[in-house]
Amino acid sequence: MPYLTKSSKAIHLANRIYRRLHHPNHHHYRLGLPYSALIHHNFCSNSRKKDENNAIDLSQYPTDKIRNFSIIAHVDHGKSTIADRLLELTGTIKRGHGVAQYLDKLQVERERGITVKAQTATMFYDYNKKESNTNYLLNLIDTPGHVDFSYEVSRSLAACQGALLVVDAAQGVQAQTVANFYLAFESNLTIIPVINKIDQPTADPDRVKEQLKSMFDLDPSDVLLTSAKTGQGLEHVLPAVIERIPPPPGKRDSNLRMFLLDSYYDEYKGVICHVAIVDGCLRKGEKISSVATGQSYEVLDVGIMHPELRSTGYLLTGQVGYVVSGMRSTKEARVGDTLFHTRTTVEPLPGFKPAKHMVFSGLYPADGSDFEALSHAIERLTCNDASVSVARESSTALGLGFRCGFLGLLHMDVFHQRLEQEHGTHIISTVPTVPYIFEYSDGSKVEVQNPGAFTSDPKIRVVASWEPTVLATIIIPSEYVGVVINLCSERRGEQLEYSFIDSQRAFMKYRLPLREIVVDFYNELKSITSGYASFDYEDSEYVASDVVKLDILLNGQPVDAMATIVHKLKAQRVGRELVDKLKKFIDRQMFEITIQAAIGSKVIARETISAMRKNVLAKCYGGDVTRKKKLLEKQKEGKKRMKRVGSVDIPQEAFHAILKVS
Repeated sequence: MPYLTKSSKAIHLANRIYRRLHHPNHHHYRLGLPYSALIHHNFCSNSRKKDENNAIDLSQYPTDKIRNFSIIAHVDHGKSTIADRLLELTGTIKRGHGVAQYLDKLQVERERGITVKAQTATMFYDYNKKESNTNYLLNLIDTPGHVDFSYEVSRSLAACQGALLVVDAAQGVQAQTVANFYLAFESNLTIIPVINKIDQPTADPDRVKEQLKSMFDLDPSDVLLTSAKTGQGLEHVLPAVIERIPPPPGKRDSNLRMFLLDSYYDEYKGVICHVAIVDGCLRKGEKISSVATGQSYEVLDVGIMHPELRSTGYLLTGQVGYVVSGMRSTKEARVGDTLFHTRTTVEPLPGFKPAKHMVFSGLYPADGSDFEALSHAIERLTCNDASVSVARESSTALGLGFRCGFLGLLHMDVFHQRLEQEHGTHIISTVPTVPYIFEYSDGSKVEVQNPGAFTSDPKIRVVASWEPTVLATIIIPSEYVGVVINLCSERRGEQLEYSFIDSQRAFMKYRLPLREIVVDFYNELKSITSGYASFDYEDSEYVASDVVKLDILLNGQPVDAMATIVHKLKAQRVGRELVDKLKKFIDRQMFEITIQAAIGSKVIARETISAMRKNVLAKCYGGDVTRKKKLLEKQKEGKKRMKRVGSVDIPQEAFHAILKVS
């Protein structure tokens, strides 16, 4: 028998099994087809038949048969679970065969139970099975609930005409419920209130209806009662969507105008753009251009998310789907951009609020030699998160790294977690900072995002400074009002509104400096209210403030990665806390280490780590005292020389400890 390779052995074995199991007169056997080829032939023919049978004809759905809607809610009020149930009701995914929170695809989303990236799914629903021509095309856009991802929410709402406002039947209206309601209200969306989790023992739908009436002036008779867990009441949701939410506006016979909702990078297809067709229609093979960049592309593939990518060859007015056009980078796919047919002229669509970076942090590799790996990981991750800004920077303490801008602290935390989980990087992050504006005596103004890079010119002095503020919404049980007012006062907050939602819960609105809430405000708020507080904020204007740059010095040398900007009244306390924490985490050396906190040339706090000393007098048994003094002086001089040339290693734990200093 001739020598067989591993693959040819497998085919030879398959042929022997086939000959034993099948009659020799079988036509495939007589044709001499190997068993592996026979399986491939049958599989391909079956899959082709399946695709032909399941081909989707989008032309059956004119704009009056289309509804585009999203689900908005406070964190953990059951938004993603309702999305799952609706996908099952319409047969988009099989009941029990999918994973929980089907549209939450990132590992970080599943671990934390939150939605980070907006996802889209197209569903087909027969509104009235007894009548003909009652099939509807429904585009569900699942949105994040946390305040940091309001950028994703605004992006999703731009493609919708209505929204399901989901509220927990036990917890009632929460801070992010308020924020998301007004975001949808400002977008002129039809709002359908849904009270979820009515199966819970502590559920009180009547109380929640009264809250919706008093807070948002929503009619209690319009409220739907559901339980996504048991399926109760869900059969009324989609009929309400069809009856109450208007179809998308748009003209099918006009020139093509597409709204770019989102984009992400796929290793096999390249950049995949999520789009909403506002006017006209798009077909595979056509040429499209971008208003933002002016570049032209050929449409290589087009289709819908059902719920995975499903090629249809075209998209019509009012429909939401995906486009593959050969873009090399997601930087070419600018969110909010208008795409149109090349060689036509169109009026650009109004975009929505761009991402506003409010928290900045330096990211450095834990091992300096891993810079290229970190650079590659950040580049890959920012392909799928357009709301992060990245710029290279260098630090004398940490070497080469990046200065990244985020929408908020949770956004930063999630980005760090994705870097470690999805790309295996180990990073050191610097103290989060917010952007300040400084005015100099010569009239010039500068925005400072990195305190380490901010140096006062001795020739000109700072005459004024401004810091960003936020409008914070806090909802708490009424017994915690006193401690929350104290906390907000300590954080330099200004009370704007104070009222009671009902007899048990209070609603408070504060203007707070962003610097005061960016590190540990939420954790402290949850702690003093036994976890019952609900907190949300939106960006507000810059206000004049007396802030100073606080430097950390090790042996007289400033550590730029630890510099921070604080209010002048808090500088002494923050400086003392920083040097105390650093003393605990920096190891003793063979020379003395001085840790100082300074404003300019004025030192406001100091700690000293004593040197490890060898007992040079151990062999001096008695004798002249001058001999002992000489040995001690010699040791002292050696320590001074070491202090001049010695370097102090700052462990990663020291940076994490500083994060907890307000």
